[in-house]
Amino acid sequence: MSWFGAGNSTTTTTNTAKPTPAAPTPSQDGGYIAPDRTGRQRCWDGRDSFFQCLEKNDIVDSVKEDAKARKLCAPELGEFERVCASSWVTYFKKRRVMEFQRDMTIKKLNADNAVPLDMTAGGGGGGGGPVAARPSL
Repeated sequence: MSWFGAGNSTTTTTNTAKPTPAAPTPSQDGGYIAPDRTGRQRCWDGRDSFFQCLEKNDIVDSVKEDAKARKLCAPELGEFERVCASSWVTYFKKRRVMEFQRDMTIKKLNADNAVPLDMTAGGGGGGGGPVAARPSL
């Protein structure tokens, strides 16, 4: 076993059935080469396909409902994990949940007729007290 998934890009660990994504391409200086526009587009397309499957199956959090997502969206998830870096897969899954929670909060606030706050610099929505001056440098 290696730290960066070197070797066969479709190996699985003994604990889970998750495929190991392909290792990033190392550069001459020891760093890693970021995906180009085409690689990013493939990742986004894989993500979108996986997320459409999640929507169709009423799965919001594919991290907490991993077994259900793997069962119902196996081909889409496999492609998503194959074309994206594992850190991107994790990021996009968590971001999807955060955006869902944000949208539900906004929907609830709108249903409760919440009044938006004026968040501009001179917004007058503050506590009415003086603003502390910045310390001089």
